[in-house]
Amino acid sequence: MKRKAIIISIKSYHLSIKEKKLLSNEKPWGLILFRRNIKSLKQVKKLINNIRKLTKEPNFPILIDEEGADVSRLNKIIDHDFSQKFLADIYKINKKLSLDYYKDYINNLAYILRKIGVNINTVPVLDVLRKKTNKIIGNRSFSEDPDIVKILGKICVKQYELNKLGTVIKHIPGHGCASVDSHLSIPKVKLNYNELVKTDFLPFKSNSSRFAMTAHVLYEKIDDKNVATFSKKVISKIIRRKIGFKGILISDDISMKALKYDLVTNAKRSLFAGCNLVLYCAGNYKDTYKLIKEVPFIDKFTAKKTSEFYKFLR
Repeated sequence: MKRKAIIISIKSYHLSIKEKKLLSNEKPWGLILFRRNIKSLKQVKKLINNIRKLTKEPNFPILIDEEGADVSRLNKIIDHDFSQKFLADIYKINKKLSLDYYKDYINNLAYILRKIGVNINTVPVLDVLRKKTNKIIGNRSFSEDPDIVKILGKICVKQYELNKLGTVIKHIPGHGCASVDSHLSIPKVKLNYNELVKTDFLPFKSNSSRFAMTAHVLYEKIDDKNVATFSKKVISKIIRRKIGFKGILISDDISMKALKYDLVTNAKRSLFAGCNLVLYCAGNYKDTYKLIKEVPFIDKFTAKKTSEFYKFLR
């Protein structure tokens, strides 16, 4: 399987001539959609069909970040005021009611996603809320209780799997401990290893999701020079060994300010550290073209896991 180790994005509701040529001639691993790409069910379904025709791949990965509430890409199509924290608050009062509601909600959302052609939703957020958690996470997190986050995260992944959709657990190994927004600058966490293991890393452990997204967070007591996305130590010793994640590891957006280099360097450093794919969300054609020319093809591990995902979709 010859695919470049990158998930790209596009600028608008329709593919430009240059974007069409890129999708026809180059081989990105997948593509992620944002609000700027979606205005109606009919429009986005046509857009996705066109993308798959150009890539000549019926299972070509189309991702979306549809968490609900403040992070809804389908807000022009559906009312989606639901948040993960809202669900967990119900769970604390009535577990059965909460889980019944959550499964029904996922089934309904999955129906819409499959109808338009999306096959991966970048949920659940498994970051644990803390007193100083930055508002960029906020109610995107289930709870301040890591056990509740872990339980609901597993249910989320399982329910999407039953609907033949992939999931991306994030932001591994944990962004809830950060008081800074990684979109804007580098979050630095001084907590010791044992505290991180007990709280922030816990929800990611034993989760069956096929994909995970890294946190652009600097855990100073583990690697004081590199954020997790750039850290061989965090990826190999924490994400792969301690947490035991066995799927495809995707960087968070390489255009975020927490990563201090140019886009190509950010991409290469992410892959060198152990990410299997890099994510580029800004949708700038010139940068996309430059990146897709510079990043390598996916390795054997990623090709194998991608083939397994394609089989799962059938």
